[in-house]
Amino acid sequence: MSTDPRLLDDLDARGLIRDTTDRSALAERLAREPVTVYYGVDPTAPSLHVGNLIGLLTLRRFQLAGHKPLPLAGGATGMIGDPSGKSAERNLLDDDALAANLAGIVPLLRQFIDFEDVPNPAKLLDNRAWTVSVSLLDFLRDVGKYVTVNHMVAKESVRNRMEGDEGISFTEFSYMLLQANDFLWLYEHEGCEMQIGGSDQWGNISLGVDLIRRRTGQKAHALTWPLLLQKDGSKYGKTAGGDTIWLGAELMSPYRFYQAWIQAEDDELRKLLLWLTFLTIDEIDKAVADHEEAPHLRSGQRLLATELTALVHGQEAATAAREASEAVFGGPVAELGAATFEMLAAEIPTTRLDRSLLDRPDNLVPILVDAGAAASKSEAARLLKQNGIAVNDAKVSAETAIERQHLHHDRFCLVRRGKKSVYLVDFRC
Repeated sequence: MSTDPRLLDDLDARGLIRDTTDRSALAERLAREPVTVYYGVDPTAPSLHVGNLIGLLTLRRFQLAGHKPLPLAGGATGMIGDPSGKSAERNLLDDDALAANLAGIVPLLRQFIDFEDVPNPAKLLDNRAWTVSVSLLDFLRDVGKYVTVNHMVAKESVRNRMEGDEGISFTEFSYMLLQANDFLWLYEHEGCEMQIGGSDQWGNISLGVDLIRRRTGQKAHALTWPLLLQKDGSKYGKTAGGDTIWLGAELMSPYRFYQAWIQAEDDELRKLLLWLTFLTIDEIDKAVADHEEAPHLRSGQRLLATELTALVHGQEAATAAREASEAVFGGPVAELGAATFEMLAAEIPTTRLDRSLLDRPDNLVPILVDAGAAASKSEAARLLKQNGIAVNDAKVSAETAIERQHLHHDRFCLVRRGKKSVYLVDFRC
């Protein structure tokens, strides 16, 4: 199978290269024939988050360029905790917690990488498979012997922790040895010549490259990308409300995931589109230019949110999330699909009412009260008199009745109170 020689240039143009081993040697090796490349994630939570997204997409870029991806779930290293980027010791996880986390993470890995029906299928591995049987003495002899403490202490992640108030335990200090051993094991048993990761992993990754050289006399390769950071320098992993941006729908719904990206700052759009989508650079530049001509329309944010939601949750969920978001913020309701209303029902105040109400000619006021759009019948009457209530896309008055022809998909109607309060009524009963 041939490889795409433009891969490194594309990663570079997207700003996705921070550190590499010998760049010319790496370019020559990638162009010569397919390379087996691995990216590891530790199962420290029941889902992956946006901090893992660049890694998953970069691994996918390598696969699309003809190389073989090895996604690694760190069942062993997850029990220790990587000190990189951390100011305090992680809580240690037990076997049950790790197993539960792996169960949530593995489907996400399969969602981004092809494991079958391609010439270069991915292979999913768990480092517990080759770590649990290794004795302490064997590990010290076969790994620790080849690494100096001076080298380990010089790593930025370790040095930062040693200089901080919390210090670093021997357990977390040893993490980089475990990761280096993973690279060595993969090199010897899977023919893996390359590891990729975020720039905060460079110390761990380069230690693995060095261990392979010392143990085998052979050359391995490494590449890291810049961390996805917010303006204040913190990792780009939280919404404006402080919620982690999870990739798993169980922890963050597609609607809320979409909302996390629709809030992106204008000056972040190009970087986010380059790093987190498969749009071409020309497509991205055009989209950014169009956005800059009319930034109030937020076309760049809508493109980013739609592309990312489709990548993570699928096109149907992305369409529903976009439609639901636009409906909540004043967009038309008439063309919304049933899936969009179902999504809205999980995200905004929703009330189920009996369909017999539709036969009453004076049902609007009680519906507004039952839906929570008004605290009482008198408040509902006042809001209607002030022209403050809309049902679906139209303002209504006290004389209006909600009838079956007003329902979408024979079930739903959307009630607006003013510009910001939205309620869904479901006449499924």
